Amino acid sequence: MRLQGDVAIVTGGGNGIGLAYAMRLAEEGAKVAVADLDGEAADRAARRIAAAGGEALALRTDIADPESATEMARRTAERFGAIHILVNNAAIFGRIPVQRAPFWEISIEDWERMMRVNVTGAWLCVCAVLPFMRQAGRGKIINQSSIAFHVGAPNFLHYVASRGAIIGMTRAMARELGEYNITVNSIAPGATVADEDPDPARVEFCKASIPRRAIKRVEYAADLVGTLVFLASRDSDFITGQTIVVNGGIHMS
Repeated sequence: MRLQGDVAIVTGGGNGIGLAYAMRLAEEGAKVAVADLDGEAADRAARRIAAAGGEALALRTDIADPESATEMARRTAERFGAIHILVNNAAIFGRIPVQRAPFWEISIEDWERMMRVNVTGAWLCVCAVLPFMRQAGRGKIINQSSIAFHVGAPNFLHYVASRGAIIGMTRAMARELGEYNITVNSIAPGATVADEDPDPARVEFCKASIPRRAIKRVEYAADLVGTLVFLASRDSDFITGQTIVVNGGIHMS
């Protein structure tokens, strides 16, 4: 197991891609704090990890609230003794209704809500775990971005901008944290079927990407977990500030 002895936090870990991330990290030996605004989903995920033989802690967390983010880190370190890995996965998308419209029609309220969760929330989570990573002498921060930034998805400017901000944050944080033996990288998935029992409409939406892919099939959450484990493991110790696009070849850079 590549992450034996490590302690990880996965935000938005109760459902979808976050759940897949949490389960795989636990399979690799990490102790996992599942942080989610949906406390019941976090509990279910933690129970699944425990039933499979892993160790997990469920935390109801609002990443956009500084006190909640700080409490997430404190309780994780209190329970498991350290924090080595942060997966900044939580974001407004998919399960939370999002206004899709030409950018000049997006309301200020929706713009600010998107930025508060997707950008400010990710920043707050890194700030919260940083003292514990510095104490441990190492750390792995993996931020979730999106192919939407690379292709400039239309009628979705607030989301696209928030995912681009994550890439910028990843690079700047990597510069500032390298001296502490902390790497910062991001993953940019394509349209992904993330749930185990997906909504048929979501499946059809994801199928629309197939003709543009080099690999002609739908993308699933399982396609992302290997990249996550690599970035969370010692195998990536000399990789930082990078964004790995995992989308079957829609975008190549």
